[in-house]
Amino acid sequence: MAFKKITVAGAGVLGSQIAYQIALSGFQVTVYNHHIDTATRRIKALKEDYQRDMKLTDAQFQAGLDNIVKVTTDLKEAVADADYVIEALPESLDLKEKFYQELSKVAPAKTVFASNSSSFIPSQLVKYVDRPTKFLHMHFANKIWKFNVAEIMGTDQTDPKVYQEVVDFARAIKMVPIEVHKEQHGYVLNAVLMPLIGAALQLWANGVSDPETIDKDWMISTNSPMGPFMILDMVGLRTPLQMEENLAQSTDQPIHQRIADKLKTMVDADHVGQESGQGFYQDPHPAFEDPEFLKK
Repeated sequence: MAFKKITVAGAGVLGSQIAYQIALSGFQVTVYNHHIDTATRRIKALKEDYQRDMKLTDAQFQAGLDNIVKVTTDLKEAVADADYVIEALPESLDLKEKFYQELSKVAPAKTVFASNSSSFIPSQLVKYVDRPTKFLHMHFANKIWKFNVAEIMGTDQTDPKVYQEVVDFARAIKMVPIEVHKEQHGYVLNAVLMPLIGAALQLWANGVSDPETIDKDWMISTNSPMGPFMILDMVGLRTPLQMEENLAQSTDQPIHQRIADKLKTMVDADHVGQESGQGFYQDPHPAFEDPEFLKK
């Protein structure tokens, strides 16, 4: 395995999962985040999920934690000997531009860079790095221990050897590598999923129907186990908000601003989904857990 020491930049909902999954797989992990306490809390909070879904014992979960060798707010320190950096920062192009320019200055020449970005494709970010042959995207789904795919997408400048090293690394951390051979907004998963989510958000923002009713219609009509707003609560509303704000700026379709405004009201109230206990549904006992949910 080419990679031994891994740095995860950003310990939000998904970044914390990425860091722990890599550590649990036996790699040394450093976490870079603006708030050490927040990063540590989010990683430790994964214990219940891993024990429920993966049947980890206390000792096994702790073994993963022990491989997280450092959590730091100092980027230079975080990447001092990194073989591979995975960026999982918020979906802001300005933020990512600043990060990659700074990262390029302090990372060793050997370090490979990857972005977990949901909104941007590699060619939008590669211009900010000093090593285009060692840059690509590695995109994870939320709850990566359970929905274990890693979508891997490079640019025409990405070294094929580097690409293969990332594919091998994906397998080493118990992901199924999904090799994306051409740049595509949304990779494979979101390219299929986002039209559903976008249509549901438009129905909601236009006042056509409410989230529960939209979910019920979709689930009953397609025999799907989840509706679009259940998926949004699971993913968390911060990233969809950022994506809608990006669309509002880049298109002339006012619906995206209406959606962004409604999502922002929820996020500002800390109604961000399962993470906070409130989103479109209220946890820990959301309405869809009622056996009668699809019958009312």
